[in-house]
Amino acid sequence: MTAPLFLVPAGGLDGLEPGGHVELTGPEARHAATVMRLGPSEPILVADGRGARVHGEVLQAQSERVLVVVRARDDEPVEGPDVVLVQALSKGDRDLLAAQTAVELGVGGVVPWEAERSIVRWKGAKAERARQKWADALATAAKQARRGIVPRLDPTVSGTGVAALAAEDVCVLVLHEQAEQSLSTLPEQSWAQARRIALVVGPEGGVSAAELMALTASGALPVRLGPHVLRASTAGPTGLAVMQHRLGRW
Repeated sequence: MTAPLFLVPAGGLDGLEPGGHVELTGPEARHAATVMRLGPSEPILVADGRGARVHGEVLQAQSERVLVVVRARDDEPVEGPDVVLVQALSKGDRDLLAAQTAVELGVGGVVPWEAERSIVRWKGAKAERARQKWADALATAAKQARRGIVPRLDPTVSGTGVAALAAEDVCVLVLHEQAEQSLSTLPEQSWAQARRIALVVGPEGGVSAAELMALTASGALPVRLGPHVLRASTAGPTGLAVMQHRLGRW
């Protein structure tokens, strides 16, 4: 079984080479020592969430401090273009499930979208709690996937404001069951010059006519995944898997 991965603050592995030492503290140390009961000589992975990652062995394990000796460095490269999931808020945590699965599939960032037809709404203090829940879930999913990079949680967008994500160097693809173009056969020149590819997924009721109009007017391309209508929890990860294959990453 692959060694478990734990996170240190960004920059915490800078300059660290085999033979060096790194410490886990706080919740990460407690989880390693108390929950997983890791002890001396057991293998462990440590990452800083931005791509730096090392293989090591536990030297000392206490609830507030776990000391690790580095055996090898295995940084995770940042590949371009950056692929982002724009996930509409959906009921039953289907939106969060999609975001977590997207992390396992290598997504670079997630944009929560309060679409016109979203039943779930983030307002006031609820929005802050919800965003924190998503941020924590992205980090947990990255650790589970042994990723050296924790995907970004980008600012929330609302309604037709999602169209503002489009830019000259951003390829926006709207997953839509009535689109004529298939994502699997979309010409590569559609994203050849893009630094970012954004996959837009609507809520249970779908992308509204006004949102679709705003997106296409900004240069977004509607694409379909297949002959069936997918749920909010599966459309995004499915589209991401297809995109990662098209990019030669899977």
